[in-house]
Amino acid sequence: MLVTGSIQEIRSAVRLWKRQKLRVGFVPTMGALHEGHLSLIRTARKTTDRIVVSIFVNPQQFAPGEDYKEYPRTMSADLKLLRKLRVAALFAPEDEVMYPSPPYFSIGINTLHEQMCGATRPGFFQGVTLVVNKLFNIIEPDVAVFGQKDFQQFRILSEMVREFNHPVEIVMNPIERANDGLALSSRNSYLSNDERLLAPSLYRSLQYMEKLILDGVDVPDQMIEHQENELQAKGFKIDYLGVFSRDTLQPVERCDPDGSYVIAGAVILGKTRLIDNILIDL
Repeated sequence: MLVTGSIQEIRSAVRLWKRQKLRVGFVPTMGALHEGHLSLIRTARKTTDRIVVSIFVNPQQFAPGEDYKEYPRTMSADLKLLRKLRVAALFAPEDEVMYPSPPYFSIGINTLHEQMCGATRPGFFQGVTLVVNKLFNIIEPDVAVFGQKDFQQFRILSEMVREFNHPVEIVMNPIERANDGLALSSRNSYLSNDERLLAPSLYRSLQYMEKLILDGVDVPDQMIEHQENELQAKGFKIDYLGVFSRDTLQPVERCDPDGSYVIAGAVILGKTRLIDNILIDL
């Protein structure tokens, strides 16, 4: 496995593979790899010949006071996992490689960032789109795989690929869960033992809302309020909980019979922010 933080070196490797008519898959991560990340790699392998993984804790997507410095960094363990999965290359740049000078440019987003995670994390998705845009330009993959857990991110990046004309197929991988339903996340390592037992409650709330909608409830306000109260009684702080249009990511007042929605939530438990979602088609 090629391990490099050099833009020139990773570009040279990928361009060599492409001259050999090999398809290149790409899985961008911030490291602290778990089974969710590994499932992205396995999905990429289904349609590609060589896989590049990046590990870069992107400072541009952390607001002041967030956990940039505390974010788990486990490079030695990550390398073992990537070698076991026969990843072709790891691109692990330093901050100064990705952001070599005071920036003159940024990326703006219209409407897709206004709700859900973007509502309480100003600048987050601008930082995500900036770094992924740079990574796509550096690596030039044929396929890039992202997880459904970050559905708003996937939706925004899909639109970025379309509008910026990136020649890359963007693929969404289903959420990987623990046996009790908790969506896998690097930040789950922040949970205490007691918090870990409570953490799957978010997924259960989403499942409850899904069942009601499939049973015919078309106005979600009351069930959302009920589940917010249930979660707060267990010690969760609600960031958001709702039913959103899968296309516009705006909250819906009524679910149409032929609509496509994302039932999504973000909560704070102790010092850990948990997010989860369920996709639903009526």
